[in-house]
Formats: sequence, structure tokens, C-alpha cells
Amino acid sequence: MRVLLHNKFTRPALKESEKNYFGQVLFLTIGILFFFKYYNFFIDSWINLFQFAGYGLKKSWTLNVILPVGISFYTFQTLSYSLDVYYKKIAPTDNFVTFATYVAFFPQLVAGPIEKASNLLPQIANIRNFDYTKCTEGLKLILWGMFKKVAIADAIAPIVDDIFLHYATYPATTLLLGAVFFSFQIYGDFSGYSDIAIGTAKLFGIELVSNFKFPYLSRNISEFWQRWHISLSNWFKEYLYIPLGGSKKRTFISARNISIVFLVSGLWHGANWTFITWGAIHTLLYFPVFFAKKNRKYSKSVVAETSKLPSASDLIKIITTFFLVTLSWIFFRAPSITIALDYFRRMTTYFNYETYQHPNGYRMIDYYILILLFMGYEFYIRKNERQPFNFKSPIIRFLVYTLIVFFLILFYDDQVDRSFIYFQF
Repeated sequence: MRVLLHNKFTRPALKESEKNYFGQVLFLTIGILFFFKYYNFFIDSWINLFQFAGYGLKKSWTLNVILPVGISFYTFQTLSYSLDVYYKKIAPTDNFVTFATYVAFFPQLVAGPIEKASNLLPQIANIRNFDYTKCTEGLKLILWGMFKKVAIADAIAPIVDDIFLHYATYPATTLLLGAVFFSFQIYGDFSGYSDIAIGTAKLFGIELVSNFKFPYLSRNISEFWQRWHISLSNWFKEYLYIPLGGSKKRTFISARNISIVFLVSGLWHGANWTFITWGAIHTLLYFPVFFAKKNRKYSKSVVAETSKLPSASDLIKIITTFFLVTLSWIFFRAPSITIALDYFRRMTTYFNYETYQHPNGYRMIDYYILILLFMGYEFYIRKNERQPFNFKSPIIRFLVYTLIVFFLILFYDDQVDRSFIYFQF
């Protein structure tokens, strides 16, 4: 099997026929994604536009097709292979099994991290031996991912579902609680899956890229996107933002490129105008940081790395960034823009300080304490997202493991839907 890496990111001198083949591969790969995920969305949008203009069109053009699980993720990995070969970052593999394993590597198949061919293919092609250290690191990540998924995401899912489903009956304080809890639900759900995937891959001697680095400790929107869904952000940066010109041209062109990336990122998440609006909101949030030239201010630092507690300035920035991100999540969670706007309206006008009651009758104080402990622990381990239990004392490690298992049992609810949120993408 042949998988060769190249250091330079240079375009090869291809023949006209080879360029045509490359174009056909891109068209076919993107076309499959478009057909399954976006065909009905664009047809419905087109029909609604004509109906708004007074022309009646039937919706008989839409198709009843089932969306393959994780199609956005493995489509992007396939595109990465084609683009890396085209740009000479990697030589094409002559082993179909190696290529198929790269595309369908089961730990991260349905929800990432999105791997580039230049990183994952050589690891698959190389001979790997049992590594005790990697296995123990992998098992620790799996345990930490399970905690995020079961004790955080799944535990608060009924609360989020109840508030968003009956939002018209709840006061502003409860609606704000629902938005905040969804922020932690989607983070626990998605980053939990990523940790489980990375940990499982380690058992096979494969190192996947990090996908989350404590995003809710970010001090501005730019830093948030360096810490949230990192594999997707890097994918768009390398294969879309840089080819468009990146930030090396005029400010207007750079702003245009940023807008395109965020809007495409929103559309990648789902065929709904709510996701596109979510991408547009993050564009607007990113612009002040970009124009103030602070988008790289926190690119390499870790918040309060040398301190036991964040400074007052950092804490204010963290809370502000989290609040802005939380507001944008409302559009991500709501089924339509109309409902999202109505949710916002009620959250800013209907004030009634009623105490929210858990839909299943559980004590809400337990969930508040759990999230505070979770964020405090994340701050404590903020220097390395791959070592959540990096304690020198075996006694302390055992106590932490015991506490994690205790929380898993305590907050486990067999009535909750266990599917991962990002499986739908």
C-alpha cells in the first residue's frame, strides 16, 4: 500500500484530462450530499418563494428519501482525500481497503472528528503495535466522554425538551434557563461523542485530531471557534477560506470570506434556515473581533494558565462570550425561525419569576450543582483536553473515577432518548 506525505502545499501540474477527472469527483461527491440532504430544502424554498409572490406551485417535486446517518462527516472526509491528493499533500493510495477504512473508520464515522486524509490515512497504512499507555489514555477519554454524554447531556435533555416544546407557557427566566441548559446539552453530547471516538481510536493505535478544547472558557468569539468543533473549523479554513484568499487580501475580501465560511458552516449542519441564520449570527459576532484585529489574540494561550482562578477581566469576557453563544444556540435548537424569534421575544418581555419545576419531578438544585462542578473541573483540567484524569496520586485518581461512576449512575435515566444530537447531521 502506498501513502506518501508531501511537505509543500503546492498545486501539481495536471493534465487537462486529470483536471476533468478531479472536477467530476468533486461534482459526484458534493452531488450525493446535496441530493440526500439539501434537494428538498432548496425545492421547498423555491416553491415558498413563488407562493409568496402569488404563484401557486405544488410540492410534488420533493422526494421522500432517508438521510444517511453521518453523511456530512464522511462526505467531507472523502473530499479531504480528493483535495489532499490534488494539492500533493498525500499520494493516492493503491489499496482500496485502506481507503475504505479511512472513509468508514467506525469510531468517528457518524459524528467526527472530521479527519484529513493526510493525518489518518498514513496511520491506517502503517503497522501498529499494542501500546499500554495509549490504551489507558483511551479508556480514560471514553469514561470522560460517557460522563459528558450521560451525566450532563442526557440528564438535562428532558428539561431542554420541555422548555423548548412549551416555551409559550413559560416566563423569561425559564426560557433563559432552557437556552443555557441547551448550551451544556449540545456541548456534553457532541464533545462527549468526540472523546469516546478519540479514546476508542487510541485502543487501535490511531490518533484522531482534537475536536474540543474547553470552548466555554473562551474570551471572545474567535477563541470560541478555535475551541469548538475544531476539525470542522480547520476543514473550512484549509479547503474553503484559504482558497478564497483567506485574510491576505483587502479587509472587505477577508470579511466576505469569513461570511461565506460561517454561512456554509450553518448550511452544513442542516437543511433549515435556522442553521443558516445561526451561521449569520456568528458572522456578525465575529466581525467586531476581526475588525478590531483581536481574532488572533488568544490563539495560543490558555485562560489563566498560571492562576488557580481566572482574573476578573477574563471572567467577564468568558461570561459575555458564553452568553452570546447561548443566544445563538436558540436558532440552532428551534425548529423554525418563527419559533426562535418568538422564543427571543418572550425571553425579553414576559417576566415572571416562577421557579421552574423538573418535568419528571426531580430536584433542580442537583442539576445546577452538577453543571457548576463540571465547569469548575473543566477549568482545572484546561491545560490538556486529552488528559481529564491526570493526577499523580493513584488514590486521588481512584476517588475521581469512583465519583464519575457515581454521577453516571445517579443521573442515568432510562426514559431519555440516548441518540447523539449530531447523528442527524
